[in-house]
Amino acid sequence: MMNSYVNSGFRMPDILLNQEPLIYNSRIIHSYVQLLKKKYPAVNITDLLTYAGMNVQEVNDQGHWFSQSQVDRFYDRLVELTGRENIAREAGRYSASPESIGVMRQYVLGLTSPGKVYELLEKTSANFTRSAKYESRMLSSNKVQVTVTPYPGVSEKSFQCENRKGFFEAITMIFNHKQPRIEHPECIFKGDPCCRYLISWEKTYTTYLKLIRNYALGVFVLLGLVLMPLLPARALFSVFLFFAILVLLISYAAVQAEKKELNESLENLKDASDQLVDQIEINYNNRLVTQEIGQIINRYNNLSDVLREVVLVLEKRLDFDRGMIMLANREKTLMRFQAGFGYSPEQHQFLQKLYFHLDNPDSKGFFVVSFRDKKPLLINNIREFENNLSSRSVGFVQKMGAQSFICCPIICDNESIGILAVDNIRTRRLLVQSDMSLLMGISHFVGISIRHTEHLEAQKKQLKSVLKVLVSSIDARDPVTKGHSEWVAEFSEGICDAMGIHNEEREVIRVAALLHDYGKIAIPDSMLKKPDKLTEHEYEYVKFHVDKTKEILDQINFEGPLKAVPAIAAAHHEKFDGSGYPGGLRGKEIPLGARIIAVADYFEALTANRYYSDPMPPELVINILEEQVGIFFDGEIVEAFIRYYRNEFLNRETLKMSLA
Repeated sequence: MMNSYVNSGFRMPDILLNQEPLIYNSRIIHSYVQLLKKKYPAVNITDLLTYAGMNVQEVNDQGHWFSQSQVDRFYDRLVELTGRENIAREAGRYSASPESIGVMRQYVLGLTSPGKVYELLEKTSANFTRSAKYESRMLSSNKVQVTVTPYPGVSEKSFQCENRKGFFEAITMIFNHKQPRIEHPECIFKGDPCCRYLISWEKTYTTYLKLIRNYALGVFVLLGLVLMPLLPARALFSVFLFFAILVLLISYAAVQAEKKELNESLENLKDASDQLVDQIEINYNNRLVTQEIGQIINRYNNLSDVLREVVLVLEKRLDFDRGMIMLANREKTLMRFQAGFGYSPEQHQFLQKLYFHLDNPDSKGFFVVSFRDKKPLLINNIREFENNLSSRSVGFVQKMGAQSFICCPIICDNESIGILAVDNIRTRRLLVQSDMSLLMGISHFVGISIRHTEHLEAQKKQLKSVLKVLVSSIDARDPVTKGHSEWVAEFSEGICDAMGIHNEEREVIRVAALLHDYGKIAIPDSMLKKPDKLTEHEYEYVKFHVDKTKEILDQINFEGPLKAVPAIAAAHHEKFDGSGYPGGLRGKEIPLGARIIAVADYFEALTANRYYSDPMPPELVINILEEQVGIFFDGEIVEAFIRYYRNEFLNRETLKMSLA
């Protein structure tokens, strides 16, 4: 399958496997490619790049770098295809032409003049090449010396010397100057230790006007000194007036020309600044993506919630029109759509039913290949691969209206668990290598968030099963009180809702309510099931069940907020006035969860069958609760229970009875 991607650059070049230094920026190759598109359209650029171990996405990515071997292979093949030995210099000059998109133009135009560019060449050259050290020295306002000394271990070729000449010519020509004169007294390909270039260019129109003005002013002063004793005052005034007007006109023309040049420079600086701001914003958004995904991990513990929030972050922060996350099932046989953005309602409905088979080793679908090989794919022209795809995959592509896309595997613990895919259909922005690199980094964080959520859900299921076993063991002990713990938990949750307690604390209280009486497993049946009043000794022994509850629950490895469960469960017999047990806590000293369970437990116990009493009417028990506010119970909690019971519980029970 991967052989089918070679023609679009998905082959890993051998030179990269050998770790050859990457020393030439893609912007250099980009100039060649633009020249080919304009003047040599018969050249197959894709084949040329593939031959050199490059691809279109890397060339379009201004942050990508190539090795000497790649550049050599590219140029050798280019000369064969075009028959032009000096195309390197032509490509350098082309970067200054009006037809060129001008990645180099964009950068250089952000500066003010040819002299300034050459002056800063030592620093700016690092944006294009890491092969040599550049040194520049201004010899005059329109002449500079540039010395290029290759670094040890770098084996440049002669065509690169010519490319530099074209590059230097382009620097001057960008500012609407004529082609400069370049002298080359020293060259490494002639045995010299460096390449030395003397570059000179014509002075600008403004410079000439200033010279004329200065000379005219000098002539004006000299003539004035000479003619002053020779001419009468009227004639002398006329001469002075003529020369004054002439100097003023020349000065005005010079100022206007200089203003025009400054406006052009300012406009160029504005464009460069705008591009820089755009790039800063992109980088800022990319950092925010990983930060916000990390916050999602801490905020949500449900997989569907996590995926929904992650997709919202991707839509908000990344420069893509559409995106989707697909996850594999546990058996790794199917991969299904989970969440996405940018799709129409019709497409979203189609995606909800979409799945891909992962257990077919001959599958050629892009998503399946990316998932199986754990490698990202960047496709800028799907039509090139339609012959390699199944009819189902072609139908999917047509349904989505995709032309190009990036697909990255979501990998966690060295295992593919899904894919992240994005594309552009409205903006038509070309997808490049840096986009794919960014998504690979993001997909790693997405994988971590998914795996973290899966672990949490597994823990919740495990805890739920443990709770079910524990509660069942209590119910099995005594059929009369069977269901007591579930009712206490339900009433406790109702109180939490009425009080607006958040979900996390609500879950802690629910678990504590389910297990609040677990210590009774250590109490003999003769006491628990005794129909008569307990003796003082028996009563003291039964009170021991809260200590036993804590002792047993402390042995369960509760994590996070659930660590409070044993203490809450053990305190449900504390009373608000301090007369309860086991600790004699009073008021707010009693954990909130224990105060809530105390009300729920009391109400359920008095309204249900017991060995020692018949059930009491609920409203009578509510009256007792109100009478015991401040003595046994917290008044705020009793009020919350009454609101819940009368407004929600009774309505729900009435509805159940009507439907039965």
